[in-house]
Amino acid sequence: MRLVRNSYVYWESIRNLRNMDGVRQGFIQQDLISREDHERYMIKNSHFFWVCIDKGEFLGYTGVIENDIRVATHPDHQHSGVGKFMINEIMKINQNAFAKVKLENKPSLKLFEACGFKKKYYIMEKQ
Repeated sequence: MRLVRNSYVYWESIRNLRNMDGVRQGFIQQDLISREDHERYMIKNSHFFWVCIDKGEFLGYTGVIENDIRVATHPDHQHSGVGKFMINEIMKINQNAFAKVKLENKPSLKLFEACGFKKKYYIMEKQ
Protein backbone atom coordinates (compact mmCIF):
# COMPACT_ATOMS: atom_id res chain seq x y z
CA MET A 1 0.00 0.00 0.00
CA ARG A 2 1.32 3.45 -0.87
CA LEU A 3 0.27 7.05 -1.32
CA VAL A 4 0.83 8.60 -4.72
CA ARG A 5 0.31 12.18 -5.83
CA ASN A 6 -3.11 12.85 -7.23
CA SER A 7 -3.31 13.27 -10.99
CA TYR A 8 -6.01 13.52 -13.63
CA VAL A 9 -6.03 9.70 -13.88
CA TYR A 10 -7.59 9.50 -10.38
CA TRP A 11 -10.05 12.40 -10.52
CA GLU A 12 -13.05 10.30 -11.51
CA SER A 13 -12.25 7.62 -8.90
CA ILE A 14 -12.17 10.33 -6.25
CA ARG A 15 -15.48 11.80 -7.43
CA ASN A 16 -17.16 8.39 -7.57
CA LEU A 17 -16.00 7.53 -4.05
CA ARG A 18 -17.01 10.93 -2.69
CA ASN A 19 -20.49 10.53 -4.23
CA MET A 20 -21.11 6.98 -2.91
CA ASP A 21 -24.00 6.48 -0.55
CA GLY A 22 -22.55 5.84 2.87
CA VAL A 23 -19.39 7.80 2.07
CA ARG A 24 -21.03 11.08 1.06
CA GLN A 25 -22.99 11.26 4.33
CA GLY A 26 -19.75 11.35 6.33
CA PHE A 27 -18.78 14.69 4.83
CA ILE A 28 -20.08 18.07 5.94
CA GLN A 29 -20.99 18.93 2.33
CA GLN A 30 -23.24 16.08 1.16
CA ASP A 31 -24.53 17.17 -2.25
CA LEU A 32 -23.74 14.95 -5.21
CA ILE A 33 -20.79 16.35 -7.12
CA SER A 34 -21.15 16.68 -10.88
CA ARG A 35 -18.27 15.81 -13.20
CA GLU A 36 -17.99 19.46 -14.26
CA ASP A 37 -17.93 20.80 -10.68
CA HIS A 38 -15.42 18.17 -9.66
CA GLU A 39 -13.16 18.95 -12.58
CA ARG A 40 -13.19 22.67 -11.71
CA TYR A 41 -12.40 21.80 -8.08
CA MET A 42 -9.59 19.44 -9.04
CA ILE A 43 -8.01 21.92 -11.45
CA LYS A 44 -7.68 24.28 -8.51
CA ASN A 45 -6.97 21.79 -5.67
CA SER A 46 -5.63 18.53 -7.13
CA HIS A 47 -2.13 19.21 -5.81
CA PHE A 48 -3.43 19.04 -2.21
CA PHE A 49 -4.55 15.40 -2.59
CA TRP A 50 -2.91 11.98 -2.47
CA VAL A 51 -4.35 8.64 -3.57
CA CYS A 52 -3.88 5.31 -1.80
CA ILE A 53 -3.03 2.49 -4.20
CA ASP A 54 -2.34 -1.19 -3.64
CA LYS A 55 -1.40 -3.48 -6.52
CA GLY A 56 -2.79 -0.91 -8.94
CA GLU A 57 -6.15 -0.68 -7.15
CA PHE A 58 -7.59 2.63 -5.91
CA LEU A 59 -8.33 2.27 -2.17
CA GLY A 60 -9.11 5.86 -1.22
CA TYR A 61 -7.77 9.37 -1.03
CA THR A 62 -6.57 11.92 1.45
CA GLY A 63 -5.57 15.53 1.30
CA VAL A 64 -5.10 18.67 3.34
CA ILE A 65 -6.61 22.02 2.40
CA GLU A 66 -6.06 24.95 4.78
CA ASN A 67 -4.69 22.40 7.29
CA ASP A 68 -8.01 20.49 7.23
CA ILE A 69 -7.64 16.76 6.45
CA ARG A 70 -9.95 15.21 3.85
CA VAL A 71 -10.03 11.41 3.78
CA ALA A 72 -12.23 8.72 2.25
CA THR A 73 -11.69 4.97 2.02
CA HIS A 74 -13.54 2.85 -0.51
CA PRO A 75 -16.17 0.76 1.35
CA ASP A 76 -14.55 -2.46 0.09
CA HIS A 77 -11.40 -1.52 2.02
CA GLN A 78 -12.79 0.01 5.21
CA HIS A 79 -11.77 -1.57 8.52
CA SER A 80 -8.57 -2.90 6.95
CA GLY A 81 -6.11 -0.18 8.03
CA VAL A 82 -6.29 1.90 4.83
CA GLY A 83 -7.75 5.00 6.51
CA LYS A 84 -5.25 4.84 9.36
CA PHE A 85 -2.40 4.40 6.88
CA MET A 86 -3.53 7.44 4.84
CA ILE A 87 -3.92 9.68 7.88
CA ASN A 88 -0.57 8.68 9.35
CA GLU A 89 1.15 9.26 6.00
CA ILE A 90 -0.50 12.63 5.33
CA MET A 91 0.51 13.77 8.84
CA LYS A 92 4.16 13.17 7.88
CA ILE A 93 3.65 15.69 5.08
CA ASN A 94 1.41 18.14 7.00
CA GLN A 95 2.34 17.98 10.69
CA ASN A 96 -0.06 20.80 11.66
CA ALA A 97 -3.15 19.33 10.01
CA PHE A 98 -6.39 18.76 11.91
CA ALA A 99 -9.71 17.13 11.15
CA LYS A 100 -13.23 18.51 11.20
CA VAL A 101 -15.49 15.54 11.95
CA LYS A 102 -19.26 15.52 12.32
CA LEU A 103 -20.32 14.31 15.78
CA GLU A 104 -22.58 11.66 14.27
CA ASN A 105 -19.76 10.32 12.09
CA LYS A 106 -18.67 7.70 14.63
CA PRO A 107 -16.38 5.75 12.23
CA SER A 108 -14.36 8.89 11.43
CA LEU A 109 -14.16 9.91 15.08
CA LYS A 110 -12.88 6.43 15.94
CA LEU A 111 -10.38 6.50 13.05
CA PHE A 112 -8.89 9.88 13.96
CA GLU A 113 -8.72 8.96 17.65
CA ALA A 114 -6.89 5.73 16.68
CA CYS A 115 -4.36 7.96 14.89
CA GLY A 116 -3.75 9.99 18.06
CA PHE A 117 -6.15 12.89 17.48
CA LYS A 118 -8.11 14.33 20.42
CA LYS A 119 -11.41 16.21 20.40
CA LYS A 120 -10.76 19.89 20.90
CA TYR A 121 -13.73 21.96 19.68
CA TYR A 122 -17.42 21.68 19.05
CA ILE A 123 -18.95 23.94 16.40
CA MET A 124 -22.54 24.78 17.22
CA GLU A 125 -25.01 25.68 14.48
CA LYS A 126 -28.59 26.76 14.84
CA GLN A 127 -30.88 24.48 12.85
